[in-house]
Amino acid sequence: MIKTNLQSMHPGDQIAQIISRIYKSGMTTTSGGNISITDNNGDIWITPSAIDKGTLTGKDIVSVKENGEISGCHKPSSELPFHKAIYSVRPDIKAIIHAHPPGLVSFSIVRKKPYMNITPHAKRVCGNIGYSCYALPGGEELGKKIASEFKKGHNCVILENHGAAIGGKDLTDAYLRFETFEYACRSIIGARTLGEPVYLKDEQIEKYESCTAGDLPELEKPEHTSGETAIRQNICDLISRACEQGFIYGSQGTVSARLQNNDFLITPADVTRREIVVDDIVQIHAGKREPGKLPDNSVMLHEEIYTRNAHINSIIFAQPPDIMAFGITNTRLDVTTIPESWIFLRDIPVVKFGSQFKGNNTIPGLLNRDTPAIIIRNDAIVVTGDKLLQTFKRLEIAEFSAKSLIMSTALGKYVPIGKKDIEDLREKFF
Repeated sequence: MIKTNLQSMHPGDQIAQIISRIYKSGMTTTSGGNISITDNNGDIWITPSAIDKGTLTGKDIVSVKENGEISGCHKPSSELPFHKAIYSVRPDIKAIIHAHPPGLVSFSIVRKKPYMNITPHAKRVCGNIGYSCYALPGGEELGKKIASEFKKGHNCVILENHGAAIGGKDLTDAYLRFETFEYACRSIIGARTLGEPVYLKDEQIEKYESCTAGDLPELEKPEHTSGETAIRQNICDLISRACEQGFIYGSQGTVSARLQNNDFLITPADVTRREIVVDDIVQIHAGKREPGKLPDNSVMLHEEIYTRNAHINSIIFAQPPDIMAFGITNTRLDVTTIPESWIFLRDIPVVKFGSQFKGNNTIPGLLNRDTPAIIIRNDAIVVTGDKLLQTFKRLEIAEFSAKSLIMSTALGKYVPIGKKDIEDLREKFF
């Protein structure tokens, strides 16, 4: 279960915080989308109609009782009927997000369902996708059509020429699913721009889930090194920045930093990335974990990388959508595009899915000073560095490079820097 502070807040404040996050992330407009929560009394709390989504506060959120009585300063969203219809057929769903982010709308307007087997994370979080045919917004018919898809067990439903609806057991669950759904769609769209996406089989995903999961023994009495608090804070600050830039989202994305010898700090497995704080970070010492905390399930791979590469002091695993567009196709992410890209990244090899499994030494063996980053097919990019900021900078440059390459396909064939230019860069900077 993902830990979050959101559920301790009033329903109105929860909704205001999430709709603000969605708006600031460019995933809805001032008028587009709506969010609702059902409370223990069966009341529905929902965003208001015709009020700027960029300025909502908890006081703007409307409460609708089971008998239809409305409490609040505004009218409830015009899409209240389809929220009520979903809740009526899925008692396990307690929160719903409807919005019009570009990736989801793209699938909506070409009338296709995205296939979530692009990464294990996308499949685990989003599952199989439902599809609801078009009906007039705000009407009972739309509610019936959407509810029928949720009744089949879907938690994510594409709304034909309309966007998407996402449900969850609480608002955190719904938001993590919504965010993952949108970024997965952007990755697929980027991949289709480059070529054809390569999808995982269900058996591969099942093996991934069983092979990467694992638990380390607990330390009896952890010892904290001098300067450790500052490193923990640096990890939290970089995760926050990565979330703001869309490099890390939902419950995926891992950051670690070496302490001394092969001991290190790593992000936890059970905390939503946007809410990680200093005390959540997990210390790993001599193959054991800090008591009462669960590290990210990639912890064994981080440990092996540190053990085999003394020059590496920080690692980031992430799934930025443009990098992942290359990671789910057979197209190479060529960083010989501008000097900065080559200087910081040199080359980014791709390893097959499964190389991240315990006992496979491919990734630790490939990483070196000339190969600071690796893409794991259908999983993530692994970026390393001497310091946390250097590692983050490399991730940032890799995503910007990937985005530029994808955008360039609309203009023509890109022209890389020549071999002589690369040798000149090598001579000057290394």
